[in-house]
Amino acid sequence: MSNRLSDESSPYLLQHKENPVDWYPWGPEAMEAARQTDRPIFLSVGYAACHWCHVMEHESFEDEATAGVLNEHFVAVKVDREERPDIDQIYMSAVQILTGHGGWPMSVFLTPDGRPFHGGTYFPPEPRHGLPSFTQVLEAVHEAWTNRRSELVSGADRIVDGLDGDHGLDLPTAPVEEDDLMLASQGLANTQDMTNGGWGAAPKFPQSMAIEFLLRRHLATGEQLLLDVADRALSKMARGGIYDHVGGGFHRYSVDATWHVPHFEKMLYDNSQLARVYLHAWQITLNPEYRRVVEETLDWVQREMTHSTGGFFSTLDADSEGVEGRFYVWSADELAEVLGEEADLVADVFDVSKQGNWEGTNVLRRFRDLDVISYSRQTDVAAIGSTLRSVRPVLLNHRERRVRPALDNKIIASWNGLMIAAFAEAGRVLKREDYVQTAEAAGEFCRRELWREDDRLWRTWKDGRPTLNAYLEDYAYLAEGLIELYQTTFHDQWFVAARGLCDVILHQFQDGEGGFYDTSHDHEELVTRPRDVQDNATPSGGAMAATVLGRMHALTGEANYRTVAETALATVGPGAARYPTAFAQWLSAADFLVGKVTEVAVVGTPSERELLLEVVRETYRPRCVVAVGTGSDDVQVPLLHDRGLLDGGAAVYVCHGFECDLPTADPDHVRELLNA
Repeated sequence: MSNRLSDESSPYLLQHKENPVDWYPWGPEAMEAARQTDRPIFLSVGYAACHWCHVMEHESFEDEATAGVLNEHFVAVKVDREERPDIDQIYMSAVQILTGHGGWPMSVFLTPDGRPFHGGTYFPPEPRHGLPSFTQVLEAVHEAWTNRRSELVSGADRIVDGLDGDHGLDLPTAPVEEDDLMLASQGLANTQDMTNGGWGAAPKFPQSMAIEFLLRRHLATGEQLLLDVADRALSKMARGGIYDHVGGGFHRYSVDATWHVPHFEKMLYDNSQLARVYLHAWQITLNPEYRRVVEETLDWVQREMTHSTGGFFSTLDADSEGVEGRFYVWSADELAEVLGEEADLVADVFDVSKQGNWEGTNVLRRFRDLDVISYSRQTDVAAIGSTLRSVRPVLLNHRERRVRPALDNKIIASWNGLMIAAFAEAGRVLKREDYVQTAEAAGEFCRRELWREDDRLWRTWKDGRPTLNAYLEDYAYLAEGLIELYQTTFHDQWFVAARGLCDVILHQFQDGEGGFYDTSHDHEELVTRPRDVQDNATPSGGAMAATVLGRMHALTGEANYRTVAETALATVGPGAARYPTAFAQWLSAADFLVGKVTEVAVVGTPSERELLLEVVRETYRPRCVVAVGTGSDDVQVPLLHDRGLLDGGAAVYVCHGFECDLPTADPDHVRELLNA
């Protein structure tokens, strides 16, 4: 018998529809049931690819006795954090206030009007490792609600007061200056892991935004050290087990400090950001390994994460057949069976052994340099590379016969924006027309399925059904993707759509004191209005809003876009430089706003423009925006206004902060102006 989740669209919620727990989705029905029965709410938040969410479901939510306690004493509410980042953010902050840490599954107890008074994360079915059993927690909360309710309500009031004031770190409010950017980049260089690359110990996350900021600062200052720090992190990740050497794409994070054993889930948002930062690193270094990573990652997204009508799916689970990582690991015997005589070399390259490198099996990783292997095997590196390229599709085809991890096939506006940006940019840089077509198809999908009236958005889509009011991140990330799509195709519709989204940000999300709320002015009223300024696995909505508003100002010349972006940036202020891994997207936005922005207008026929565009695109130019037209007056992009042809032919107008040089059609002169 199904519960109330059977009508939901979220794959995560649908995973729980057969539970004996009488689950409610988040909404007024659950709140009213709590009020009518005078019971507290038990809120469980997770997501489809979450390993420990599956564990707690199997141990507790599928257990009849545990479900009986829940159903008798609580109103149980299940939330997909990917659908409702506002609820996740509010109650994760509450759990962190209560316990000092957070994570998923998140378990929170609320008053009937939604105020949190107790919480935690995973609770086991029996007491272990200092944790009470889940049933013990339920019974203790029920006893307290029955006999000491006033204490719980008072505590809930204090927590909500704390949430109202919790908008990140207590940072000074001031404009960001060049010195702040220098301090931030020095901080990243000084705190890097010199041995393994990246930042921090286990568990270790790819810090794509921090690496991107370092690449930008290297280009702005010429400091080789900053490129070296970025290069070390990128190289170590690409060789580690966090990267899927068979199928392409990155897993969520590494459980160790050496990038060896990943948490095996794959997220669309990680791979979109990593594909772009590897692409930018390739443009700067021309390291062929970085281009390979970009193409393998995006090829995986095309192959496994793309809807037939254009949008991108959300996640791949970490588990298959109930075991985390089973789909991805190899034994030496299986490798020998699949590859025959080539297995020995492949095992040498990827650290595969009979005893295994992780729990009796092998996570593929590039443990040794190929030149060391070539020396020990008396062969050359080129031959090894040729073998690796030939065996990869063989391994991939064999792996496809295994039981696949579950796919979360909902389509999220914000994450699609990030991946549209990755495909669009990679398509133009690598001259992969199929990538451009993939980006355009996803853009068309978003325009067709996620757009509402007045450039408002839906948050998610699944099986023909759009749901939920979109958040700041949806507008900002999708605007970023559509700006990149315009910069690749120069089809005006993408600029117009991106500008519409930026205008919604201005009208619906601004905080009167500067900065942005994460929810719109007409969003559902919750116990507090979230405004998370710190970057996490994805950029904060405010940071990406500042990024796209800065770019929109460069394309339009309209001062309001820049003013709002600078005001928002000042709310984070120079204090962000003290915590660069937590504010890296803000710092990249600051690099654009503080630096010398280059606006480029190219006019002429398509064939005339192509050679001139090649000059603009020959390297990574993060402080540059480009608009392209025919030289006529009928233009949608203000940067093209009054940009006529030169002697009847193509022309390039290069401007720095809207101070323009004379137009030219000489590619060498264009390059000189761009590099000035």
